[in-house]
Amino acid sequence: MSTDTSGETKSIFERRESEARSYCRGFPTTFIKASGSHMTDAGGTEYIDFLAGCSSLNYGHNDPDMKAALIEHISNDGIAMGLDLHTGAKAQFLEAFEEHILKPRGMDHRVMFMGPTGANAVEAAMKLARKVTGRDNIVAFTNGFHGVTLGALAATGNEYHRGGAGTTLHGVTRMPYDGYMGEGTDTADLLAAMLRDKSSGLEAPAAIILETVQGEGGLNAASAEWVRRVADLAKESGALLIIDDIQAGCGRTGSFFSFEEMGVEPDIVTQAKSISGFGLPMAMMLVKPEHDIFGPAEHNGTFRGNTHAFVTARVAIEKFWADPAFQTELGEKAKVLKDGLTKVSEAIPGSRLKGRGLMRGVDVGSGELAGKICARCFEKGLIIETSGPEDEVVKVLAPLTTPVETFEKGLAIVLEAVREIVPAEQPMAAE
Repeated sequence: MSTDTSGETKSIFERRESEARSYCRGFPTTFIKASGSHMTDAGGTEYIDFLAGCSSLNYGHNDPDMKAALIEHISNDGIAMGLDLHTGAKAQFLEAFEEHILKPRGMDHRVMFMGPTGANAVEAAMKLARKVTGRDNIVAFTNGFHGVTLGALAATGNEYHRGGAGTTLHGVTRMPYDGYMGEGTDTADLLAAMLRDKSSGLEAPAAIILETVQGEGGLNAASAEWVRRVADLAKESGALLIIDDIQAGCGRTGSFFSFEEMGVEPDIVTQAKSISGFGLPMAMMLVKPEHDIFGPAEHNGTFRGNTHAFVTARVAIEKFWADPAFQTELGEKAKVLKDGLTKVSEAIPGSRLKGRGLMRGVDVGSGELAGKICARCFEKGLIIETSGPEDEVVKVLAPLTTPVETFEKGLAIVLEAVREIVPAEQPMAAE
């Protein structure tokens, strides 16, 4: 701590860190260690983590097997950063990914590494689709969130983030996501009509990009039927189908890819966040071989060779996805989460449950109310955040490895916070 010229005491974060800091504003403490589904601050207070690095820690904090492999790699002077050189760690990851993820799902996609952020994976996907098709336009959807670098931001719907661009965002046509027009309206009908009408004004797209569950957009979950229709329309119109699985992938919706049971074959899949397994920066793009046409380094990134991330990513695949039992366990935990959040929703008049699998939340109707609930949860030892265009959804992104009893304890805190906050805001629903 230090004192400025006005005598006000400020932390080093307030004194030196940019105003762009975000998550820390909702959790005013300093964290110093973490394990599994818990984080501990400098004062020794332990918190249950229902944020998990915004789904970057699907396997929890400091998984012991990943940690041991990483320590061994570093102790043996293993390559730390290798650009895109061939390294043993990269080979082991690719072999594990091929054996346990791609082959069982009948996928022959090539794997491309780029800069280690999800936004960079989206940038690469959009660029590649434009190069493959010779077209410029990308179809994206309302409430989609694909990143905040300029190309990805053009496909992102959020007004606040788009406002930070400082320049024109172009090359993207926005269409209504599944359910955006309310029940009884299939928004794929509108997309179909506009793609087929030569006078609709919709330029033939290079790609159609979507999230099967919109994480930052408010946990809007598309139906399998809608996703299949969009996939068919992409093929019919000569566009590539890009599925952004950066937040919804790596088991978050119950299977490794969020689209596995939907009957679609994306041309491109983007992944980041939990792909390293350990919270280390890593991103990649899966692309069908016939579309793998970038020239050497045509899209690159110095840190596409974060070998430490390859080490932990390989362990994550072998430990959690080589055995089908893990996916079965996710289904069981998803039920615990759904049941717990159903009780929360029942305690808030007019609220509704949203999401799918272990990517769920409750739309409480306003960002102000959701913020108060999350703040009270933090006071009670739970880290949980909001999402949605008005931050109106209380969103659970707990590690997939969270024990059932910890899930239940965390959900009990949410319900307790709701029962304390909601009466001050509006009459409680009859129990």
